[in-house]
Amino acid sequence: MAKRRYRSAKINQIEIARLLEAIEGDRIVVSVDVAKEDMFAAVMDVQERVHAIVRWKHPSQSRQWMQFVKELSGRGHRVEVAMEPSGVYGDGLRWALHQAGVPVFRVNPKRSHDAAEVYDGVPSLHDAKSAAIVGKLHLDGISEPWPVRSDHERRLAGAVRLLEVHEKQFQQNRNRLEGLVSRHWPELSRILDLGSATLLELLSAFGGPEEVAQRPEEARLLMQKVGGRFLDDAKIEAVVASASSAFGMAQVDEELRLVKELAAEARRNQRASATQQRRVEELTKAEPVTDRMQPVVGKVTTAVLVAAAGDPGGYASAYAYTKALGLNLKEKSSGKQHGQLHITKRGPGVTRLFLYLAVLRWIQHDPVARAWYAKKVKRQGGLFKSKAVIALMRKLALGLWHVARGADFDSTLLFDTRRLGLDDAISRHRMEATM
Repeated sequence: MAKRRYRSAKINQIEIARLLEAIEGDRIVVSVDVAKEDMFAAVMDVQERVHAIVRWKHPSQSRQWMQFVKELSGRGHRVEVAMEPSGVYGDGLRWALHQAGVPVFRVNPKRSHDAAEVYDGVPSLHDAKSAAIVGKLHLDGISEPWPVRSDHERRLAGAVRLLEVHEKQFQQNRNRLEGLVSRHWPELSRILDLGSATLLELLSAFGGPEEVAQRPEEARLLMQKVGGRFLDDAKIEAVVASASSAFGMAQVDEELRLVKELAAEARRNQRASATQQRRVEELTKAEPVTDRMQPVVGKVTTAVLVAAAGDPGGYASAYAYTKALGLNLKEKSSGKQHGQLHITKRGPGVTRLFLYLAVLRWIQHDPVARAWYAKKVKRQGGLFKSKAVIALMRKLALGLWHVARGADFDSTLLFDTRRLGLDDAISRHRMEATM
């Protein structure tokens, strides 16, 4: 490696006229290593020669850097900017480039990381070198256009992110309550679902079994008001009765307060999530694909999937869609050591969360999915139930790709029904449906 190969210069030290004289051809690639504050950019020609590495402080000197890019392109050269999607730190830069009409390309950070030693024979990776690698990968064709999202897409993305915040906080608080209820009032979660509005309102008002036992009539009225026609009297009486004989640890004052406030916060998260779900549904109504997907996974999951990952039918293949959701498999094996398969989780996390919930409903209502799930869990000795659910998420995503392209959803096409022993039952069902 040549000495001082990655020497950089401050943005105000670059002489643009001298730089342009050294560049052959009319195409210039400016490749950026994005950071929170210390930015680096390599200026390269089509022969992949680095003519300068520029550094500047973001955001204080970013306007000066933009002027530098404009001057490069203002002298008859075609300038392309290549960047990595490093969180949100480069979004302001990308927006400014878009406004200036400079094409921006995205390079996968994993590609840059893997190319570190290939680039110069040294495995080290630092800012200036990273900038040069991004430019080389772009010139080698390992990049893709990176346009700024439309206003509608940005609204969808913002709505989904907010939904994810509320939903994750609800799930976290629900899980915290599960442990506390098991300690102080284990019978309660056997009668009411831990995530139900009735249980959360009851715990936020009373905190535990002792106060319910002391004020049973108030507890009954509260449960009747919240549960309404969906909660029968037998369950209400079972809750009140269990409060008097709860097999749990008696609560001290701070434990009682903890349960009350945690339940109230979980209920607030639940309400906020429901409100945001309706907002996401409203924003995705204009998407034609939602009408085809809603009968399969429901309105909310459809809205989340379309908002976060786009129209499934817009992907080149069903596999490409599962990859975008982070459901494609990865394995790390070497020689006699064989690693387990795991999903990559590279797609938007909120899509997997709602697809997971959709699969739980699918198992309950679809006999084919339920039979496949039961057989897989049994084959694994009753363990790894979550892995069976994830495998069904992959299958459901494959089916949604076909549905988005106009096909009717048929779960029998996703499974080998002969091996499940369901062929005869399915044939009879189809015959009855045609009569």
